[in-house]
Amino acid sequence: MRDDLKGLAINQRELQKLTNLPINEKLIIIINPLKLLIGRFIDRVRGPEGATAIFIGLAATLSSYIVFDLVLKLFGNLFQVPSWLLFIKVCFIGGAITQLILYFTWKNRVSVVKDNLTHSLNTLLHEVDRFNAVVKAIDINDRIEAAGNTEVKIKERKQVIEALKYTRADLVRALKTEKILRENKRFIVNNSELLTNNLATLTQMQVSEQASEHSRLLNEALEIAMDVQQEMKRLQSH
Repeated sequence: MRDDLKGLAINQRELQKLTNLPINEKLIIIINPLKLLIGRFIDRVRGPEGATAIFIGLAATLSSYIVFDLVLKLFGNLFQVPSWLLFIKVCFIGGAITQLILYFTWKNRVSVVKDNLTHSLNTLLHEVDRFNAVVKAIDINDRIEAAGNTEVKIKERKQVIEALKYTRADLVRALKTEKILRENKRFIVNNSELLTNNLATLTQMQVSEQASEHSRLLNEALEIAMDVQQEMKRLQSH
């Protein structure tokens, strides 16, 4: 990704901070990080440090089992099964319990979003998705161009990026305003800086070449900005 695109998209962490809600929270499936860990371990084993990786892996597993076995011995012969078999069972049961905790935590956070998802917030989240899609489209186009396809180069690229920056600023202000109104339903918004927008500046930047790629992207940014402005006016009237 080129430097002028870095940080332009509104990522999940920033969106959650702006809305004070766990937006787009995903359920953590514990088997996925385990697969990733195992995959890295296999890559290490296949690499030049394979012997070291195997040693560390076996040492970690054996150490865990020894500690588990020592704990079992504190209870005497309470469990009538081999310690190694019990160790495996505990690992599976522990994983299942952890997954249940993760699920109910995720379910609760999803419910919080659902309970606080106003019409305005839903509209703004849709606009954020559209904005991020435009940024992604430019990034893909850049990569295609970098591969040697110079005919796909976006004309007036600087102008397009500038338009997206203005649109991003409007989206951020709209999300901040929506959060204030949602969390303070009786509060009248008097902070004019939250309500100002850069639509006039954006309009002046619109180009006449409607068929060109840079014009299409710029117009997309303008459409998002106008939708945001309409939502801001609706918010102000409440």
